[in-house]
Amino acid sequence: MSSEKSNAHLKKAPQFWERRGPTSFVLWPLSWVYGLVNRTLDLINDLGIGRNTPQAVPVIIVGNIRVGGTGKTPIVIALAERLARMGWKPGIISRGYGANTLNKPHQVQGDSDPAIVGDEPVLIAQRTQNQFPIWVYPKRVESIRALLKKDPTVNVIISDDGLQHRSLARWPAREGGRDIEFIVRDARGEGNGFLLPAGPLREPAIRERDATLLTGVGDSEKLVDEYFLGRRAFTLGTQLGASYQLINRSNTQSLASIADTYLPNKITAVAAIGNPQRFFDDLLKQGIAAKSIGLPDHATYTPEFFKAINAECILITEKDAVKCSSIQDERIWVVPMTLELPNALADWLQSILQRPDPNQYTL
Repeated sequence: MSSEKSNAHLKKAPQFWERRGPTSFVLWPLSWVYGLVNRTLDLINDLGIGRNTPQAVPVIIVGNIRVGGTGKTPIVIALAERLARMGWKPGIISRGYGANTLNKPHQVQGDSDPAIVGDEPVLIAQRTQNQFPIWVYPKRVESIRALLKKDPTVNVIISDDGLQHRSLARWPAREGGRDIEFIVRDARGEGNGFLLPAGPLREPAIRERDATLLTGVGDSEKLVDEYFLGRRAFTLGTQLGASYQLINRSNTQSLASIADTYLPNKITAVAAIGNPQRFFDDLLKQGIAAKSIGLPDHATYTPEFFKAINAECILITEKDAVKCSSIQDERIWVVPMTLELPNALADWLQSILQRPDPNQYTL
């Protein structure tokens, strides 16, 4: 799959983040300071200074230690749907990219403005057809309080990101609690293993977690590196579905049909997600060798941007589609991605969430 490289539209993580070299070692002292600050904040949190009261319901955090998206949002959707089938009533919270303009927690619906509440929460609402209450606000504890006040029947909270949100007090499952911390890891791994800014990590790779969720790594990949030794991990398979036309959702066509209908140089794939290359690679596995344009995560779109693309068919992700509702271009097709949780993961979740609340014995 080829790539249209443009300074205006293509933004990649620094190459030195992927392997250790002169630049990363020059920046390593800054990484050491960054780590020291984080360790100090962790110590303050562990001492209970300013610690908030634990939540009344279990909290499942789906996060990552690497900067940039690793595919958390499809996992949040899959978790909510699977928990609902298991008899739970989940609610979802998110920081909401761009939600800094909000002065209080805000409930998200499928028709909410992604520029205000974030594209990912809107995508979750649309994909789940507003089945679950979704609230956004940078202060996650306040979002949980607002959500439970509005929907008191909710008995489990799923947090889209939040591993580094220390005010969100929790008692992890690995310590006998019923709160769960997932780290999502994709095929890029941890790069050179350094913290910011010398590397891509917000926390060390040895960070404790209840389980690691692996996306885009392939079933045959052998996970034998130190990162996984002795740790619980689940591989999540993803699948691209039939595409639908942006301006007419009922008009669908399979990816095989697109590959047969258009020449490769007449198809362009566009993605503004954490790891655009994964979308392009997934299309290639379906026989679509298109030109590709990778954009920064959460990038916005204009009609002029698409008009400038010389293609007969333009493929975008569902996350991109929520920001293109006002764009009328019959060439744009949206490619949905589905994800199913392994039964072993669902069974483990059930066993943790059914534990008695440990906080009632300690408060």
